Parts: sequence; structure tokens; C-alpha cells
Amino acid sequence: MADVSLGHSFGETNDVQKSIFDLGAFVGDLTFEEDASSEDISLEGLQQELEECKNDEVVANILSNGTKLREYTKGVENNLRQVELDSIQDYIKESDNLVSLHDQIRDCDSILSQMETLLSGFQTEIGSISSDIKVLQEKSMDMGLRLKNRKVAESKLARFVEDIIVPPRMIDIIVDGEVNEEYMRTLEILSKKLKFVGVDPMVKTSKALKDVQPELEKLRQKAISKVFDFIVQKLYALRKPKTNIQILQQSVLLKYKYVVSFLKEHGKEVYIEVRAAYIDTMNKVLSAHFRSYIQALEKLQLDIATSSDLIGVETRSTSLFSRGREPLKNRSAVYALGERINILKEIDQPALIPHIAEASSTKYPYEVLFRSLQKLLMDTATSEYLFCDDFFGEESIFNEIFSGPFSVIDEHFNSILPNCYDAIGLMLMIRIIHQHQLIMSRRRIPCLDSYLDKVNISLWPRFKMVFDMHLNSLRNANVKTLWEDDVHPHYVMRRYAEFTASLIHLNVEYGDGQLELNMERLRMAVDELLLKLAKIFPKPKLQIVFLINNYDMTIAVLKEAGPEGGKIQLHFEDLLKSNTTLFVEELLMEHFGDLIKFVKTRASEDLNLNPERPITVAEVEPLVKDFASRWKAAIELMHKDVITSFSNFLCGMEILRATLTQLLLYYTRLSDCIKKVVGGSALNKDLVSISSIMYEIRKYSRTF
Repeated sequence: MADVSLGHSFGETNDVQKSIFDLGAFVGDLTFEEDASSEDISLEGLQQELEECKNDEVVANILSNGTKLREYTKGVENNLRQVELDSIQDYIKESDNLVSLHDQIRDCDSILSQMETLLSGFQTEIGSISSDIKVLQEKSMDMGLRLKNRKVAESKLARFVEDIIVPPRMIDIIVDGEVNEEYMRTLEILSKKLKFVGVDPMVKTSKALKDVQPELEKLRQKAISKVFDFIVQKLYALRKPKTNIQILQQSVLLKYKYVVSFLKEHGKEVYIEVRAAYIDTMNKVLSAHFRSYIQALEKLQLDIATSSDLIGVETRSTSLFSRGREPLKNRSAVYALGERINILKEIDQPALIPHIAEASSTKYPYEVLFRSLQKLLMDTATSEYLFCDDFFGEESIFNEIFSGPFSVIDEHFNSILPNCYDAIGLMLMIRIIHQHQLIMSRRRIPCLDSYLDKVNISLWPRFKMVFDMHLNSLRNANVKTLWEDDVHPHYVMRRYAEFTASLIHLNVEYGDGQLELNMERLRMAVDELLLKLAKIFPKPKLQIVFLINNYDMTIAVLKEAGPEGGKIQLHFEDLLKSNTTLFVEELLMEHFGDLIKFVKTRASEDLNLNPERPITVAEVEPLVKDFASRWKAAIELMHKDVITSFSNFLCGMEILRATLTQLLLYYTRLSDCIKKVVGGSALNKDLVSISSIMYEIRKYSRTF
């Protein structure tokens, strides 16, 4: 077989070689002779083209060498023929590989033909399977749809059966069970069933409803009756003495708040009865609690002021030898704020426990009791408001419950307020109400808004009335009975200063313009009264000392109340300054009258304008010698006078310094005047040096 193949291959090789030789011979006979007589070739324009191409390197080379175009063409053709023959020889050398490749391609073609047949069979079978699958898919979708519809129907039917059926267990619990958490859950189920049969229109047409509805109605009535008895029993427990209402509400009643929801939905009339029972119970209980608390607080009250405790009312009795007793043991509390301001810092502290305070025999100003009562009211109202909202779902029920407690508190307040003459206490109560309004606002509890506004509105007119009583006591004061032969601060002025300082302190954070206006009216009245009292003193100097002492004391009290006394403090500072200037002049006139008169009259004259009356040595010599002889003694006398005249040592020393400074100025002007007098140098030996006076001034300055 191999031999045959080899022979066959050898024969094929000879044939190919023979073809090669024949082809070579055939190619060798090919000629490309130009037919000069051909009509297709035109030489027209050849000369012009040659002229244009003469710059071409090849053309120029051909033309320059004289080579004919035909010979060049034949050379190119021979080269092409040689390349073609070489290419054919290369293909002949690769003939074996080409034959092998041909065989492989033929084998592959056979295999692919078989695969094509096989795949065609597969395609036919797959087409048949696809058709079957499509049929099955359609059947599956149909079955799925029917199953889905059946499930929906089953679900609705099951829900309907579940919602309408009355299980025996539910009947047993509703009829015979105790009201507990399980009972609450059963009530919820019963409520759903009652809503279901009453709301769904399709249920109303069902035959099953005719069998179930009578049973549901019986269960509803039984449940309403049972929970009514239960909840009323719990409400009556609130009436027991010493019951902690809030604990009972939070730990017991709120656990059964669904009972109220059930009654509200399925037993409206019974719900109204329960609601009314709770309102009546809490109204009475809270009213009793507040009444007993108020009675206990009244035992702790410390009376601060009476109608006679006014700024302009004298404190002495008509007896010639005895001082009238003070209306109160602690009189400073009538006008001075003192520690009473602490009540605003303790605004959110727990309310007083009366029996503990009573055991310690402690008494309190009314604003302390007022804060405790309002604090108890706020806390109770907050708790009750939140409970009613949670338990009944109604906020309006609060006002019905607290109508009783409000009446009890109003009755107490209306008995206290007309007899309250404590202006500071009233202002403290106004500020307490304001703080309590802020607390309720932060709690977001609006139930006391109208009540607190009402209390605030009732406090302001009373404060204004008491304030006007103080104002009128100053305007209508009997100056003769108030006057005392004493230049030290008057007790009326001290009352005024403490009272004003207290109100200023209580107005710092509020900036009440109306209160500031009233204090300005009070200041004008006390100014007028003080001037009347001062005029009774026989000497102008005593009048001025009296005014200075009172102004200085007032400023000191206002400064103690706060760093900024405002317009009132500035007013008294101006008065103090002007009266200090007057006193300095009075004191200097008392000891150096002639010297001051001379300086103010003669030394101030312009000698050039009045040459007819020149100042002479004889005119100034007595003044100089008098001053030199007693100036130190006079300063000492002035020092003692100041020390005894002024209550405030520092104020007295400031006045003494101002007096000595003014004396130095007067004496300096006298010395300057003597220098201008003809022959005045003769007095130099008697003149006291300025440095000596300055030294004396510094000596007294070191004493404070």
C-alpha cells in the first residue's frame, strides 16, 4: 500500500516537473513586440510629455544614456518573468505539505459532515421537547392561578370564621373569669369581633351572623357589667384615707386602661358613668387634700406686715416717756428683702411638709407657704393631667376634676390677699407665679395656664394698692410727729431705702417699666418729705448734715442690693454731691468767714477796673495774722465736727478732705492777692506756706 502511494507520488512529481519544463518553454516563447501600426496607440503630445518629465531622474538617465524605451521595457519584463519562475519553484518544493494539508482538510470535512447529521437530529429532538415544556408550563400556570385563588378564598374564609366564631374559652373567660391581663386580652378579641360584625357590610348579609350575633351581644353586656363593677371598685379605693393616689393610678389603674377604651367603644353610657365616678372621686379627694394642706400651712404662717406698717408712719406712741412697741418682732422684713430672696432660688424645691415644720416650731413668711401650695398644685396637676390623657384619652376631664381644688385654693387665697399688706411678699409671689409658669411651659403641660394667669392678675392690683398706701403715707406724713432732733439717718428714709432696694433687686431680671414708674413716684414723695424734715432744723448747717446723712445711707443701701441702682441711685448721688458742696462752704464760713468773704469779694475784683479802691496791707493783715494764729486749731475743730456729724465715717472723711482742699484754694487765692498788694511783702513772715497746709491735709487723709 505504501509502495503504491510512493509510486503514485513519484508519478505525480514527474508530471509536475514536466509541466514545469513545458511552462518554461511556453513562457520563453512569450514576446511583447510593439505593433507600430496599432491604431490604439497615439504619439500625439509625446514630445511635450517628455519635456515635462525631463527633470525626472530615471527619464533623464534614460534620455542621457541614449537607451531606448523598448529595451528598458524588455529588461523589466525579463525580471518579472524570473521572479514568477522562482515563485513557482518555491510552490513545487512545498507540494508534499500541500498534499498533506489537502488530506487533512478532506478528513475534517467528513467528520464535520457526520456532526452536522448528529446535531440536526438533536435539534429535531429539542424542538419536540420544547413543545412539551411549553404545554407543561401552561398547565403549571393554570394550576398556580387556581391554587392562588383557592388560598385567597381559604384565607378570607378562615379570617371570616376566625372573626365571627365565638370560642368556648372566650365565653368562659368573659363570663366567669377574673379581670386580669388575660381578661384584657380577651376583651380585645371580643372588641375586634364586635367591630367586625358591626362594620363589614358583607358580614351583615351572612347567615352565620344570625347565629353568632345574639351570643356576641350577651358577651358584650356581660363584659361591660363586669368591667364596670371592677373599675368602680378600683376608683372607690382612691377615697380611702392615706392612699397614695399617684401610686394607685400608675401601678393599678393604668394596667387596666383598656377597660376604659372598651367601654368608650362598646358601652358609651357605662363609660360616661365611669368617667363621672372618677371625676367625682378625684374632685372630692383632691379638694380634701388641699383643704387639709392649707389648714396645716396656715399654722406655719409668720405675719410680716399690718396696715400700719408703712414707710411714712411713725413708730412712736403718744406717750411722753415710752416708745411704742414695734408692730413686729422682725421689722426689717417689712421693707428689706434680706434672705427672703432665697425663695426664688428654691423655686423648684419640694413643697413643705407641714407636720415636720410644725414640729420644729418654724414660722415662714406667706410667700414660702404660697410657693409650697403652688408647687403641690403644679405637681398634682401635672400627674393628674398626664394620667387622664393616658387613661381616658381626654384632656378636658382635667378641668372638671380640678374645679373643686381650684375652689378650695381660691377660697384660701381670697381670704389671705385682702389682709396682706406685705408689698415685698406680694412682689415675691408675683415672681414665684412667673417662675412657675416657666416650669409648666418647660414641662409642656398647659392645664394650669389660665389658673396661673388668674392668680397673677389678682396679685398685681393688691401690690399696687399696698404700694400706693406706702406712697400716700409719705405724701400725707405728719412732719412734726416724724421729726426728731437728730441729724443721723431718719428711720423713714431707711425704710424707703430698703424698700426701694428690695423692689429694684426683684425687678433686675424682669425690667418691669410700670414698677419703675411707681418707684419714681415714691422717690419724689420721699424727696419732698425729707426736705420738709430738714427745714425744721434751726441751722442751715444741721439741715445739710441731715440731708447728707440720709442721702449717703440711701446710696449705701441701694449699692448693697445690687451694683447698679439705676436712675434712683444716680439721683441721690447728685443730691449728695450738691449738699456736700453746701456743707463745705458752711463749715468754712463758720471758721474762716472773714477770709472767705474777702476772697469772694475783694480778691475777685480786677484792680485795673477799680483803681479807686486798691487793696491795702491794713486790709489783709488781720486776715493773714488771724489765719496764721489758729488755722491748725480750726482744722481740728472741723475734724471733730465732721466726725460727730456724719454717721458714715468714710463719708465724713471725704467731706473733711473736700473742706480742707477748698480751704487750700481760698488761702492760695489770698496769697496770690497779697503778692499784688503794694507793700504786701511785709506780710510774708506771717503767711503760712502752702506746703504746710498740704502736709496737714495729708495728715488727716491718712486717718482713713
